[in-house]
Amino acid sequence: MRISNLGGRLALLTDTGAVDVEKASAGQFGADPTAVYAKWDEFVAWARSADLPAGTPYDDADLGAPVPEPAQIFAIGLNYRDHAVESGLDFPAEPPVFTKFRTSLAGPVGDLELPTDTVDWEAELVVVIGRAARDVSAENAWDHVAGLTVGQDFSERTRQLVPPAPQFSLGKSFPGFSPIGPAVVTLDEFADPADLDISCTVDGETMQHGRTSELIFSIPVLIERLSAVLPLLPGDLIFTGTPSGVGGGRSPQRFLRVGEEIVTRIEGIGELRQKCVPGKRHTTAFA
Repeated sequence: MRISNLGGRLALLTDTGAVDVEKASAGQFGADPTAVYAKWDEFVAWARSADLPAGTPYDDADLGAPVPEPAQIFAIGLNYRDHAVESGLDFPAEPPVFTKFRTSLAGPVGDLELPTDTVDWEAELVVVIGRAARDVSAENAWDHVAGLTVGQDFSERTRQLVPPAPQFSLGKSFPGFSPIGPAVVTLDEFADPADLDISCTVDGETMQHGRTSELIFSIPVLIERLSAVLPLLPGDLIFTGTPSGVGGGRSPQRFLRVGEEIVTRIEGIGELRQKCVPGKRHTTAFA
């Protein structure tokens, strides 16, 4: 399945177009794109047996974040070796975890308002939890995954690195800094969900390119480590980390500029497209 948020309503994207789930299920499932994950097993069973109607055409610009109201968003830092190297940091012994606040979520296509001149890109594979996970072993972790989607961890580097204690969560949570989509793709759609091509371009220039199999901490290990501390809830998001090639790791550093378009792609899922536009200017006490 390819599960989406079309105009605020839960929809399945098919070869013929978009199918409204509430209508197709005769009200068995509501229109809320997030609520379906609390009924994940029931939803999967229905989708497998449902005789879906033909879909209707849709515009990518009408797609919202496929999971717009997750209870929790986890983000993992330094989870590709080359990215740790370009950041000048040691490989982590445990996954570095921060959050991206929910108000930063956005759909797959739209404008990215730049609050400063030091906004960076980070292409990421995002995991969507389908079944509650607590003290789950890596061996069983995939059973708790509803699907995968594309994400961008846009990062305002000045705010993120404010001394003496870095502010990762704030620096990565300006409005629009967490676009995801275009759909949550279930695991049965992939030959190997642990090994997908991932890339990011800025105005057509490839900035990042790698494979998700290069993660230091694999998706099952991330679920194991996180669920050992706290419950993972249906609909939760895990941004799994970014490959090398971010602007802050370049010499000289290179950040996003008004007018540029960022395209983030992951094999088998699709792409995000953000156009940089002027935003409300943000300053800090030390800037």
